[in-house]
Amino acid sequence: MTQILKGKFPVAQLKEWMKQETEKLKTGGIVPGMGIIRVGESPDDIAYENNIIRNCKDIGIQVQVFQTSPNTSPDAFLDLVRNVNNRLDIHGILIFRPLPDSFQIDSVKCLIQPQKDIDCIQPENLLKIFEGKTDGFAPCTPEAVIEMLKYYQIPLQGAHVVVINRSMVVGKPLAMMLLQEGATVTICHSKTKNLREITSQADIVITAVGKPKIFGAEYFHDRTTVIDVGINYTEDGKICGDVNYEEVYGKVQRITPVPGGVGGLTTAVLLKHVIEACKRQQI
Repeated sequence: MTQILKGKFPVAQLKEWMKQETEKLKTGGIVPGMGIIRVGESPDDIAYENNIIRNCKDIGIQVQVFQTSPNTSPDAFLDLVRNVNNRLDIHGILIFRPLPDSFQIDSVKCLIQPQKDIDCIQPENLLKIFEGKTDGFAPCTPEAVIEMLKYYQIPLQGAHVVVINRSMVVGKPLAMMLLQEGATVTICHSKTKNLREITSQADIVITAVGKPKIFGAEYFHDRTTVIDVGINYTEDGKICGDVNYEEVYGKVQRITPVPGGVGGLTTAVLLKHVIEACKRQQI
């Protein structure tokens, strides 16, 4: 029978740790603080923001939202980032992306202090992932994947892991993190030939292509662990992953559902970074 890797269990474990850590910090008069910088009023951004605020309230993290218009000048936006950066009561910064082209994303990335870069857009933190250093912040989705695999005690050392994504947000940093765990990693993408042959030989397949239900049972074998990172919508507006869950369930060893899998754990990892950032800034 296929094991369903539900995200709510590692999320609950992580939340319990975070609550304990915030209580410890508060005994010293310190409240972990998070700054959200949002451009415009995208419904998806606002929904995610509200979800973060609810979780932060439950954990004990103080959140401040800095919202600006897409018509803001690039210089004014950089000034906003600098001001949030310099706030002593804000220990971690999240900037909703994508930003308008005029906002000079490369300048914004370099402007954020590495110790406040909880979403790993700062080049210094990203470089640490590739160097195998652990004193920075990893991108939240790749770290959530690692957390999921470790929570369910899925062996990584010596495992053949196929990652179907080559972006700097998911695929490349995730591959480096898996290598640090002793896995053998194959990165695939839209130009990969014989993809089914590659995935069907893997112990673990991680999909993050952003296309609804494109991976059927023929891509996996009965011992495969499938981690579906994709967040997509069907024609009738329902959320689904990259994997055809209904077809694949029962034909693999383990699988994450969408929704209910990696997504919620990614948010929990983001908040974990806020607490870690706060603790590091007290040293």
